[in-house]
Amino acid sequence: MNPSLVFLLFFLIILIDSSNSTTTCPVSMKFVQTVPWNSSLCHNFKPSQTKTETKQSLCCQTLLSLFGIALAENLKRHSIFHFSNTSTSQSCLQDYQSSLTSISLPNNLVSSCFDPSQFVSTPDTCVHIQSEQDWFNKVDSTSLALLDDVCKPDLTDHDHCNACQRQGDLVHQMLTRMDGNGSHSQDCFYFTILYIAGIVNRFGPQSNGVLACILILLVVKEDSEKENHHVLVIGLVSASFVFVAFLLGLLYFWYTWWVKRKKNDNLLSHNGGSMEPSFSLRVRPKSGLIWFDFKDLLKVTDNFSSGNFVGRGGFGSVYKGVLPDGTVVAVKRIEESDYQGDVEFYREVGIVSSLKHRNLVTIRGCCVVGEDENSEYIGKYLVYDYMPNGNLKDHLFPDTDSENAKRVLTLAQRKNIILDVANALVYLHFGVKPPVYHRDIKATNILLDAGMRARVADFGLARQDYSQNRSQLNTRVAGTHGYLAPEYALYGQLTEKSDVYSFGIVVLEIMCGRKALQLSSSGEPNFLITDWVWSLIKSGNMIKALDGSILMDGNSNRSVMERFLSVGILCSHVLVALRPTILDALKMLEGDIEVPSISNMSMSPGNHMFARREST
Repeated sequence: MNPSLVFLLFFLIILIDSSNSTTTCPVSMKFVQTVPWNSSLCHNFKPSQTKTETKQSLCCQTLLSLFGIALAENLKRHSIFHFSNTSTSQSCLQDYQSSLTSISLPNNLVSSCFDPSQFVSTPDTCVHIQSEQDWFNKVDSTSLALLDDVCKPDLTDHDHCNACQRQGDLVHQMLTRMDGNGSHSQDCFYFTILYIAGIVNRFGPQSNGVLACILILLVVKEDSEKENHHVLVIGLVSASFVFVAFLLGLLYFWYTWWVKRKKNDNLLSHNGGSMEPSFSLRVRPKSGLIWFDFKDLLKVTDNFSSGNFVGRGGFGSVYKGVLPDGTVVAVKRIEESDYQGDVEFYREVGIVSSLKHRNLVTIRGCCVVGEDENSEYIGKYLVYDYMPNGNLKDHLFPDTDSENAKRVLTLAQRKNIILDVANALVYLHFGVKPPVYHRDIKATNILLDAGMRARVADFGLARQDYSQNRSQLNTRVAGTHGYLAPEYALYGQLTEKSDVYSFGIVVLEIMCGRKALQLSSSGEPNFLITDWVWSLIKSGNMIKALDGSILMDGNSNRSVMERFLSVGILCSHVLVALRPTILDALKMLEGDIEVPSISNMSMSPGNHMFARREST
């Protein structure tokens, strides 16, 4: 062979090998420094004993969602849902780690959380989709047009976000049915998200709307940039004048408030307490609400005697009382806490007094005792209709020596309680304007009347959505561990589906007869009802999750019980987009619509976003 030809071939082999060894990532990872994500979640990252536990860590979940930006950008620029080969994926992950290291994060994050192969395009995916053209070939034009229409606007607006999530869920379900392989359900879901973030939304994958609504990332407000020196000086001078004016205004406000308060105190003492207290100007409840005189509350509760003590509710103790007309009431004495102060009290009075529904506990009135009235009973009081059968928790998990331990809830009673709570939430989310988010749905806040029908109570944490932006972020997360939705507990993202998650947990508690969360002697959680139920569903042993007492009920209907259990696990899905609205959940419970197949849905937070589903 010609020596020159041999040399040329040798040179080409070296050149090709060199090219392969220097594969570059097709997208930039600069978004790590520019996107306002919560990097503090990874500051103290330590890999767990197993790879699976590590991937389920909060840091890895956050990094998965963040890496979705890279995949969406890649789809937008190169029309492929994942990277073309392993070397490209590895190169992108190396760049990702470099960007994370540049903001002082540990240098083992990417290697601990990801495998390069999970982001490589293969035909063994949802309906064999690999490219954007494959997507267009598989999704029908009507569904595609609807998805493009509802997901194009700014998704920081709740209505747009909710509509986009709904339509995306429909497309995901359609693709899963078309594929016929349930193990590809997660791929269909991830591709739907990538298509929305990278192709459809006109603001792009790095916009706040896509981050919060589609990628479920906490959007942190960035500090304002430093102004030039001369602008800063002018600002400080202006601020000084504003501060002085503010102090003068504050002093004037304090003086007028004090005079008005003393005037109202005098009027109250001369009119036998018939006039509303001064703070009523801050709350405008409907006319049916009664301002009770504290002396009357002392009479009806026998000076809040231990014999009339009912139990503890949210933020206070509850006492039984009998009004002069014979009406039995429950008087809740609010105890001050970090969450239940003046604002929460006014909120609870204002919200509950305007709500009228058969499955909500009715408020009859309230009372406030000031410092100069009765030092022993200073505080705020709410008067509700009395629920003779207590709360749901006392019946599900009674003390061994209590009367409820002898009375097991029947299947019919459990079904009615679940439907009652669902109807109450449908009313709160869809029946009133602005909608109300309860934020603390749990067994102790579900009371039972004489007929064992459920009433939702305790609105101390409730929020009304005046802005209609139900995808809002809350810096102050409130609620009860075990019942909090992941996106709310971790990122502070509050939506109506946060209540749906809590409702799902309650459904599981009712149907399984087990508490949502159990702690070890050291205080660490060692049982989570969603994980336990999901493991039984995956192994084909759903029936073992049901409370044995209802299985022995002669009138038990297995299909009904399994339907209620399926709705419970669906409502408590870790992914917001896969949870139904409470209205759809109610229709599923009543059998009006079918419950989507959940046998192949991953419930693990470890598969939270954009991770290839691992075989089990």
